[in-house]
Amino acid sequence: MYNKTMKSNNHTDTNISMNTKRIETLVDGIFAIAMTLLVLTLEVPQIPYPATNAQILDVLSGMAPQFFIYALSFLLLATFWRINHSQFNLIKKADQGLVMINVFWLLLVALVPFSTNLVGDYGYLTVPMVFFHLNLFLIGVLFNLNWHHAAKHSLMDESVDKNFVKNQRIINLTLPVSALIAIGLAFITPEYSPMVYLVILFVKRIHF
Repeated sequence: MYNKTMKSNNHTDTNISMNTKRIETLVDGIFAIAMTLLVLTLEVPQIPYPATNAQILDVLSGMAPQFFIYALSFLLLATFWRINHSQFNLIKKADQGLVMINVFWLLLVALVPFSTNLVGDYGYLTVPMVFFHLNLFLIGVLFNLNWHHAAKHSLMDESVDKNFVKNQRIINLTLPVSALIAIGLAFITPEYSPMVYLVILFVKRIHF
């Protein structure tokens, strides 16, 4: 009888609702670190002494693709953080499933500085670009899974309208769809494939 009770309690513990504050704190920390690490993808060019202004300008202009991918990645991470924050204004409870989704999501977020650095150095090649786009695609998939899981398991505030939840599911497809398009473009014009993500930054409907 005692063993049955213990088993029952253990089963309940894995599904018990918990506060979302710990998740939100972890998200803030990981994003702060990832966004800071992005600047390390930019290396100060080595120019033989004595350098001239013309040489500096020439080197900096040659780094334009690296500055672009740095700025793009930073702004995308800022957008993901903002939308995640908005999501958790509506998600009031968390279960084990939601915790694990966010852990794997943050694993991919923490990988962005590496994939950005890879593209900064080898953005003219297809494989590094596909790796970068795949990184963002998986972030988008788990981002949508987070929203779907919260809605399915009644973790949201009871006042949230069902039509709103449905509409956000559609809007949240913007990232994974954009990433798939970018992957296709990477096989044609690798250098220009990241331009697809400008849609995410400028489409006003991506909000809560």
